[in-house]
Amino acid sequence: MKISEFKKLLVEHSTKNVRFVLPIGSKVPPHAHVTEVARIDKRFVDCGGTFRTESVCRLQTWFQNDTEHRLTAGKLAGILDKAGSFLGKDDLEVDVEYEAPFISQFPIESIEADGESLVLQLGLKHTACLAEDKCMPPKPISFEAIPTFKAPQKCCG
Repeated sequence: MKISEFKKLLVEHSTKNVRFVLPIGSKVPPHAHVTEVARIDKRFVDCGGTFRTESVCRLQTWFQNDTEHRLTAGKLAGILDKAGSFLGKDDLEVDVEYEAPFISQFPIESIEADGESLVLQLGLKHTACLAEDKCMPPKPISFEAIPTFKAPQKCCG
């Protein structure tokens, strides 16, 4: 989900408490809050030798013993506004960092208003080869795909 769509939904539901749901269906404790908003810029070279860049807006979540604490959508929208100076004009993808039980990043798959909550359904990230055409072995030839030779039929006895 891009920042622009994310902020629009936060503003539309500013009084609702933000809830995070992990890809496996379990919920992050309701008193979790966003401790950081960051712009992560990654520069790398893939296995095929192509230089690439990738940028994301990352929301780091955390919770402690302050079980009465709640993060509203409006407050999170305000934090994102303050981060505007370094997030820039780019409409970055937003992901959520959570320690579950190790630090992981989850893309926001969907957002749904549910009663007093604005529920952020988190998805999974996957690794991939970005240069399969350059670094992967060629696929074996399938002989089923090759037409078989057929001798011409005689037309006259």
